[in-house]
Amino acid sequence: MERRAFVVIGGRAGMFALAAAGSRPERLLAGKESPEVPDALEQRLASVIREYDAQGNHRTGTAVDDASAEWLADHVRHLGATPSLETFTLDRIDPQACHLRIADRCIGGVPLFDGGSTDAEGVHGRLGPLGADTEIGLAEAPPFKLNEPGGGPRGPLWDARNSGHRAVVLLTQGSRPGLFLTNAAAFTRPFGPPMLQVSSGESEWLKQQAQARAEVTVVAHVKRTAARARNVTAMIPGRDPKQPPLVLMAPRSGWWQCASEQGSRLGCWLEAMRVLAAAGPACDCFFVALSGHELGFLGMDSYVERRPDLVKRARVWMFFGSSIGEPRQPNLIHASDDALEQWAVAAMVKEGLTVNAKAPHDSMARGEAGAIQRGGGRYVTLACDSDVYHNVGDRWPEAVDVAILARYARAFANGALELARQSA
Repeated sequence: MERRAFVVIGGRAGMFALAAAGSRPERLLAGKESPEVPDALEQRLASVIREYDAQGNHRTGTAVDDASAEWLADHVRHLGATPSLETFTLDRIDPQACHLRIADRCIGGVPLFDGGSTDAEGVHGRLGPLGADTEIGLAEAPPFKLNEPGGGPRGPLWDARNSGHRAVVLLTQGSRPGLFLTNAAAFTRPFGPPMLQVSSGESEWLKQQAQARAEVTVVAHVKRTAARARNVTAMIPGRDPKQPPLVLMAPRSGWWQCASEQGSRLGCWLEAMRVLAAAGPACDCFFVALSGHELGFLGMDSYVERRPDLVKRARVWMFFGSSIGEPRQPNLIHASDDALEQWAVAAMVKEGLTVNAKAPHDSMARGEAGAIQRGGGRYVTLACDSDVYHNVGDRWPEAVDVAILARYARAFANGALELARQSA
């Protein structure tokens, strides 16, 4: 599909403060162009995601990540809230030479950010299936399903980390051939051999080379750079500060442009802020947009460390999950208890949204919601499945159905207001 511009009326940040008028832009609706004029919410969401996508690769601690924090803080100001940029530090990984060489063929890849690394010369040896008596192992990472409950750490990736190979080539799997990167859950405690993630488009040929025990060189050379990253936080005061607060959180960093994965939830996060700021909640409402998402949730650790009592003190943590509003994708809601699950279902039904799946309350919470689950807090999250999760194809406008996203954003913004008006 040919990428095209989405015409937006109004200022860069002002789109979330003011409704647009006058122009008749087209929109992408479930993969089809429509001549309908988007409503004001659709215009706001489209503006935010288009701008976010245009910023570039949103990897934590990079120049893009830093500029994106300032951009988001500007949006928060235009909604009448006062943003804070809370800094945390990290040793950023900057890939250098990263490739697999067999004879005269070179295949580029991306190292696993919480595995080992090599020097510039790499590791040389025979390639074989994972577990074979070869220096280099070949493994496959299964596709990640966002509309299924979270699972444990075991699986092919765990086996690869604990193998005796000097290095591992990891074929990434997705809904289509391509490179689908894995988040670095153990970023602060890396372990295992150097692992190079390569496109599944190379699967057939590499499996043939593994069977033949071909001689290969794997280079996963990285440089570590002291860096900073920033969470964007804000608070909308309630009429009764003694009431337990509501917390609304959304990650904002990730691999590549991540327009659907992160841009869609930032749009929902800003819409909830707009609704709550205009209506005046009974309780304080805390907002946080988190960097460090793809690196073991570093931003969430920093946010909670600054507020150690908030996990249990908050009435609810609302976590905007991945890929909300991606075209033709089923959703999943996961709540810590029956009451919150019923609230989420009711909020979605009001906007004509079907609930496709519900995770068991005691299943592992994904993303930053895991910290709330482990800390004994109440949480609710919504995510949609994706064809381009952690893939370079997660771009605006192809990966976002703005009309559907607007229904999700409206459902959870109005639902948040309902929660914020309740007495504890």
